[in-house]
Amino acid sequence: MQKIKNLFFILLIGVSTLSKAGTAPTATATGYDLKFKISGIKDTLCYLANYYGDKQYIKDSARVDSNGKINFKGSEALPGGIYLFVFPNKTYFEILVDKVQRFSMECDMNDVITSMKVKDCDENAQFYSYLQFIQKQSKEIEPLKAQRKQLADTKQPTDSIDASMKRIDESVANYKNDYILKNKGSFLSAVFKASQEPGIPEAPILANGAKDSMFAYHYYKAHYFDNIDLSDERLLRTPIYNGKLNYYMKNMVLQIPDSLIPECDLLVAKAKANKETFKFMVWYLTNTHETSNIMGMDAVFVHLVNKYYTKELAYWVDDATLFKIQDRASILEPILIGKKVKNLILADSTDNYQSLYSINSKYTILYFWDPDCGHCKKATPKVKAFYDKVKTKGVQVYAACTEVEMDKWRKYIRENHLDWINVADPKTQNNFRHEFDITTTPQIFILDKDKRIIAKKIDEDTMEKILSKELGIPYVEPVKKDDDDKEHH
Repeated sequence: MQKIKNLFFILLIGVSTLSKAGTAPTATATGYDLKFKISGIKDTLCYLANYYGDKQYIKDSARVDSNGKINFKGSEALPGGIYLFVFPNKTYFEILVDKVQRFSMECDMNDVITSMKVKDCDENAQFYSYLQFIQKQSKEIEPLKAQRKQLADTKQPTDSIDASMKRIDESVANYKNDYILKNKGSFLSAVFKASQEPGIPEAPILANGAKDSMFAYHYYKAHYFDNIDLSDERLLRTPIYNGKLNYYMKNMVLQIPDSLIPECDLLVAKAKANKETFKFMVWYLTNTHETSNIMGMDAVFVHLVNKYYTKELAYWVDDATLFKIQDRASILEPILIGKKVKNLILADSTDNYQSLYSINSKYTILYFWDPDCGHCKKATPKVKAFYDKVKTKGVQVYAACTEVEMDKWRKYIRENHLDWINVADPKTQNNFRHEFDITTTPQIFILDKDKRIIAKKIDEDTMEKILSKELGIPYVEPVKKDDDDKEHH
């Protein structure tokens, strides 16, 4: 499938990224037959697309004839969801696809919502009745917004305007509530219910007479998914599902593995009743935390892989890919934050072996580097300058060279006065590059006295900031350069 780029969202006042719906329809042998007649366009190619997660994908294409008629047709039923009729200029209008997959729609390209006529699909007819209603409410509320801003700018009361705007909002809410009550289980009801935020009761009074300031947060978090069935496959093909997950995971959950891991398991449990939603949920959570820029999120990735990326559960992954995913988790697991690293015993510049575990210091900077690496040439002097300030305060550096050109390495050590523990593996007899996941240099780990990881894969400035805090010494933020060099080997 080809991804659509540069699309804009149709105005749906009051429809947010929540939902609740019934079970997804079962595909039938009758397939789909969607007919359109569009005034203002002819003799060109248009597309039928669908949402999936946070992206949109082309599902079908067809040519508009000289009379503006176009027919998308297929032998297999479309999975339920919100689909897009995409014009050549990448603008589009939305349609609902659920159990009824043989219908026709007619509109003017320049005024889709007002002109839309639907035949043989009550749900799409009702959807566009709603959009027409919303369009009317929008025309009423826009001048009120402008008036409110003008009054606020001149510090005049806005009570009357606020009341009018509130009545419009309430009319939208009442429209959707009425539809939900009369059409339980329909896909459109699901989308409407999606816009309903959990109602938060009045905060209770604490023993000290004050209101519980955290009540609203805890209540909202506990009831955040009340209006969404995370096992409803149709919601994957809307802007709803991914947006809901994104907000919850980024804004409602503390960004530490101990908090995120149980939340991930809770979400997977909510999605597991449907194979497609289970697959998406596991993929979404795993991918989100594998690619996170927050240090330590690989612990969430490892947990998810160990628990869900098994041959029995990860049915969508082939054996070769599954092995790669599991292997990646097995590499990361021993070097998660808080883990005690494996001992390194490497040769120093005089061919004497030095053990990482033999270092008796409060903190150890485990520094993987290469004298030829351009970024290492900038990082190493900074590490050295910081080391000179703190080496009497219980900090040692165990600097492991990742390359095997020993003469060049020894020369660099001498010329730059690297008086810490310098070690290397000239005969490549040690597997530390793989065990510490060293794919680029430099790489910095901070270890405590027991050689447990405090921080890892950080730059030299972050290293200094963390250790300065640990040691209780002043830290000055470095001045950022515009041409920040990101060169790595």
